[in-house]
Amino acid sequence: MTGFDPANPLIVQGDHTVLLEVDNPRYAKCRDELARFAELVKSPEHIHTYRITPLSIWNACASQVGVDEIVGALTGYAKYAVPEHVLVGIRDFASRYGRLRIERCNECLLLSADDAALAREIEANRQVAPLLKERAGQLRFVVHPGDRGRLKQALIKIGFPAEDLAGYTEGEGLAFGLRSTALSGERFRLRSYQGEAAELFHAGGGERGGSGVIVLPCGAGKTIVGIACMVAVQSSTLILGTNVTAVRQWITELLDKTSLMEDQIG
Repeated sequence: MTGFDPANPLIVQGDHTVLLEVDNPRYAKCRDELARFAELVKSPEHIHTYRITPLSIWNACASQVGVDEIVGALTGYAKYAVPEHVLVGIRDFASRYGRLRIERCNECLLLSADDAALAREIEANRQVAPLLKERAGQLRFVVHPGDRGRLKQALIKIGFPAEDLAGYTEGEGLAFGLRSTALSGERFRLRSYQGEAAELFHAGGGERGGSGVIVLPCGAGKTIVGIACMVAVQSSTLILGTNVTAVRQWITELLDKTSLMEDQIG
């Protein structure tokens, strides 16, 4: 057991669930820290419940959140002592991320392990083996680009998520920008969290960018985040909507808030 302060808002339980007191003065800062590495399970009026899972830790690692930052946030905001086995579990989850890497090599992808024992383990796994074409050395396997997603899912299931550094094929260029004043006449600019989400997705145009899942409540501006991602990439974009109403909303927002013209939207 380690670190606590009775005035803090956080209770870390032995089953990796975390309770957060909403009425505590440190609630907002603690909530923002938790969002980086824990999944929100439920949020009634007074106590919000989060869960720390292997996937939530791996997502944090993929976003360059260090394990010491995670442990520091839990112990720094804990009302009672944090169970030691929870901290050990978090460090174990984090240590698995990055031991496998996916990189591009000409027209194929390469999956690399950080040691021979791990390479043998994944080669022998029934879920992973069919997705590996051939050996490319003691620690490397050739992977067909079409199996990239299935391979990543299979590796997550066996507890060794791959760090994907293969990047993406550059699409057809399309130059456009955001309006400072929407066609509706209202002043327009990204909210801070919308801009941050787009920046995390784009990752400066580097190999770590280009994918991700943005989860926001209704009315928070998920469409605007998508538009900001499009502007960052500066490329023609395929948008998939769940129904005609959603498609029309996208068209309206694109015309209202970007420099795209009507004949540029199909």
